[in-house]
Amino acid sequence: MTAPDAPTELLYSPLAEDADLADIVGMFVQEMPERIARLLDRFAASDWEGLRRAAHQLKGAAGSYGFGPISPAAARLEDNVLQSRPEEEINRAVQELIELCRRARAGTPPQPAPSEETVRR
Repeated sequence: MTAPDAPTELLYSPLAEDADLADIVGMFVQEMPERIARLLDRFAASDWEGLRRAAHQLKGAAGSYGFGPISPAAARLEDNVLQSRPEEEINRAVQELIELCRRARAGTPPQPAPSEETVRR
């Protein structure tokens, strides 16, 4: 089993298991490429206030939609900008956040295939 913070582990929202919430979780994930582009654009333009605002919005939205690991990364980026940290530190925070955002998935995690031992029983 992969550790929860392993870079290759996909992120699924537990809210997606609720039929009433699955669609809005899916819309959040579907909008993720736009959110990533916004972060990258604001960073490239040195638009620190815009970057801070985008991180702040993502922090709240990710938590609301059940993507808990994204919120602390967004908070770190927001904090780095608020503290006027060096650009290289802000860049690392942007990249960390984007990496997590790219792992977000709609739906529920796939169930592991039954082992041969389980099938034989």
